[in-house]
Amino acid sequence: MKIKTNKINSANAQIEATIPKETIDANIEKIAKKLTKTASVQGFRKGKVPVNVVKKQYGERLVQDAEAEALREVLNKGLDELKIAMNSLIGEPNISNFVKNADNIEVTVKIAMKPDIDLQDYKKMIAPFEKPFISDEDVNARLEKIADAQGKFVELKKKRAAKDGDSAIIDFEGSIDGVLFEGGAAKEFALVLGSGQFIPGFEEQVVGMKIGEEKVIKVKFPENYGSDKLAGKDAEFKVTLHNIQEKAKVEIDDALAAKLLAGQDDKSLENLKAQVKIQLENEALAKLYNEELKPTLLETLVAKINFDLPEFIVDQEIDVSLNKKASMMSEDEIKELRESAEKLEALRETFREDAQRSVRATFIIDALATAENVRVDENEVMQTIYYEAMQTGQDPRLAYDKYKNAGYLPAIQMSMVEDKVLTQILNSMIKEA
Repeated sequence: MKIKTNKINSANAQIEATIPKETIDANIEKIAKKLTKTASVQGFRKGKVPVNVVKKQYGERLVQDAEAEALREVLNKGLDELKIAMNSLIGEPNISNFVKNADNIEVTVKIAMKPDIDLQDYKKMIAPFEKPFISDEDVNARLEKIADAQGKFVELKKKRAAKDGDSAIIDFEGSIDGVLFEGGAAKEFALVLGSGQFIPGFEEQVVGMKIGEEKVIKVKFPENYGSDKLAGKDAEFKVTLHNIQEKAKVEIDDALAAKLLAGQDDKSLENLKAQVKIQLENEALAKLYNEELKPTLLETLVAKINFDLPEFIVDQEIDVSLNKKASMMSEDEIKELRESAEKLEALRETFREDAQRSVRATFIIDALATAENVRVDENEVMQTIYYEAMQTGQDPRLAYDKYKNAGYLPAIQMSMVEDKVLTQILNSMIKEA
């Protein structure tokens, strides 16, 4: 068996081999002899089946097993020559060439290794930044919203017209070109004016109505409305206002704090303000991280940390982008690509730069997670999916099973690792305002 190896770079290598027919024949003989001890063939006792009968019984399967064993030998010898450990490989070796001739098999095996990454002094790649400043006015504005949310709707002390913030108890009946449409009517519906619960223009026209008043409200459904039958259509709603309720004002005081801080030792308004300030700081910091600092940091790391990329992983990323593009193409465009290898290859190449950037980012995050001692286990992934499912009213177990069966858990886990590691790095760079 002739073997030629080529270490292309630190992440890619190639093994070329010529496997003589004698090697395949010897493997067939060896495998067939083993099978004589276990094979069940009618007319022969177990363990007493002749080799020639086994060869006839298993035929092509023996050839395939013999070739597979020869390929394993090629890989093992090639890795020995290259001085590459089997456990350092990424993915399965790729057989890029397999030609069976009369007296031999010519084979080329491409292998990929996890690249060595020099993270350099990565914490110096982003300048220190100040924690977002939260003013007393910001805290008071949030407290007013909290107090308003605690308020309950009560009957009007003095009759008046409806205004923003009121709960209007209405009957409504919607029609398009005089024809009632499904889901367009309700009795004694409580609509908080200014909430944006109804389509644009509806609530604004209820403002100013008085108890007992009937009115025809004219609106237009948005072009992107969920129902195709209603999207972009002009509609009329016959509205009757039965009652108006106003929200009782809740004072921002120690009584409100005691209610909101139930179970805590310090139930004072000052403690409530301190906790609201911390919450606002965390919200502002999360927004700064997610919208600005994390993307910038990752782009900087990708641009400054260079290393060899496993070719087949880049190709896989290109395939994902290509398939996504194909799903949006017409049948004629797809047919054109199938008939022209050059056009298909040219289209593939348009995705290469982004694919390389994505793969590089993935390896960098993995290396940073090791450097920063960041881990996300399966239980943490499960808890995250459960929490998000409950927030949207889904069954947590069904949501988790759906992601698991679709094979999305590794991607979710990687996303969580990325979020945690970048957050940890940025946290170390904060300067107090």
